[in-house]
Amino acid sequence: MQQDFFKYQAQTTQFAAGFEVEKAEGSYIYGKDGRKYLDFVAGVSANTLGHSHPKIVEAIKTQAEKYLHVMVYGEYAQEMPVKLCRLLAQATPEPLEVTYLVNSGAEAIDGSLKLAKRYTGREEIVSFKNAYHGNTHGALSVSGNEYHKREFRPLLPMVSFIEFNSLPDLEKITDKTAGVILETIQGAAGFLLPEKGYLKKLKARCEEVGALLILDEIQPGFGRTGKLFAFEHYGIVPDILVMGKGMGGGVPVGAFMSSHAVMQSLSHSPKLGHITTFGGNPLIAAASHATLKEVLESNLMEEVSAKEELFRELLVHPKIKNINGRGLMLAVNLGSPEFTLKVAARCMQLGLVVFWQLYRNEYLRISPPLTLSLDEIREGCAIILQALDETAE
Repeated sequence: MQQDFFKYQAQTTQFAAGFEVEKAEGSYIYGKDGRKYLDFVAGVSANTLGHSHPKIVEAIKTQAEKYLHVMVYGEYAQEMPVKLCRLLAQATPEPLEVTYLVNSGAEAIDGSLKLAKRYTGREEIVSFKNAYHGNTHGALSVSGNEYHKREFRPLLPMVSFIEFNSLPDLEKITDKTAGVILETIQGAAGFLLPEKGYLKKLKARCEEVGALLILDEIQPGFGRTGKLFAFEHYGIVPDILVMGKGMGGGVPVGAFMSSHAVMQSLSHSPKLGHITTFGGNPLIAAASHATLKEVLESNLMEEVSAKEELFRELLVHPKIKNINGRGLMLAVNLGSPEFTLKVAARCMQLGLVVFWQLYRNEYLRISPPLTLSLDEIREGCAIILQALDETAE
C-alpha cells in the first residue's frame, strides 16, 4: 500500500511519512505494523471527539440508510442540514443567525470574502501578516506568508496586510475596506493569541468605517479553547464567522455564518451568489450535528482548562523555550525547525503522533482530541520528554 501511495496519490511534500493506517479509535491510531500510536494531532484539529466516536458513526449510519446526496445546496429542505444550522444558531450569539454549509474551511473562507464584498459593495480586503486561511486561490490570497504564495501569483487583487496586535495598523482599515479577515488565534504562525483588548478595538474600527469583521475559527472552533468559539473569550462577535476542521468530527465540512440581513445578499443580484453541489450534504451534516451536540451537552469544554494546565505542568524541559496557545491548541517552541522535525520523528518511533506548525517549524504542534484523558496526556508528555532527551540537536 505504501508503494502505491507514493506512485498513485499526489504528494504535498517530498518527505511524506507514508504511515500505513489499519484503524483508528478514541485517542489512538493503529498501524498495519501492529502498533498503536497515541494521537496528539487529531487530524490537525479535525477529530474533535477522537477517532470513530460512536455517536458520530451511528449518526452517519442512520443517515446513510435514508438518503445521501439528492440535490445541489440550497434547493431542498433536508433534515440533518436544517437541524445543524438551527443548533448553530441556538449556540451562537446574535447577530449570527444563518449558516451556509460548504465542503471545507478554505471554501468557507472564499465564501466569506465574496459575502463581505457583495454586502458592502466594496473591493478591498484587509488581512494579517503570517495569517493562514487555506489554499484555494481566495484563501491563499488572504494568507500572509509570501513563501507559500509566490509561485501561484497573480492572486486576488486589493488585499492588504497589517500586523497582528498592532493598534496603529488599525488605521489602515478604511471606508474602502469590505472586510477584515482574522484568525482569532493565529494558527500556522505558532498559535499566537490576540493581546488584551485588541479584538475589541479591531471590531470598533470595523464598525467605524463600515467594514465587516470576518473571524476564522477553523482551528479553535468547536470547543478547542474551552468555549465553543474562541471569540467568546474576548467579548466580541464577528459579522461573519468561518468554521471547519473540528466541525465535522472527522468528515470534510466547512461553513460561514452571519445575520439574515448580510447573508441574504448572496441570493440575488446575481442569484446563486455562492453555489456548491455537495455543501450541506446530509451525511456530512449528520456527523457534524452529532459532533456539535456532544460538544455542547458533555463536559468536554469544561475540562479543557485542566487539560491545558496539565500539559503546561508536564512539558518542562531545558530544550522547551516556551509554549504558545490556549486550551488544547498548544505550540511548543523547541528552538529550530531541524530539531523539532527530529523530535517529532522520534516521538512517532516511541508511539506518539505529533506535528509541527506550518509557518513556524520550530514549534511542535499539540492539538489532541477534546476527549483525551488526563492519563493519556501524561503518557504522551512522557514520550515527548523522552524524545527530547534522546534527540541530538
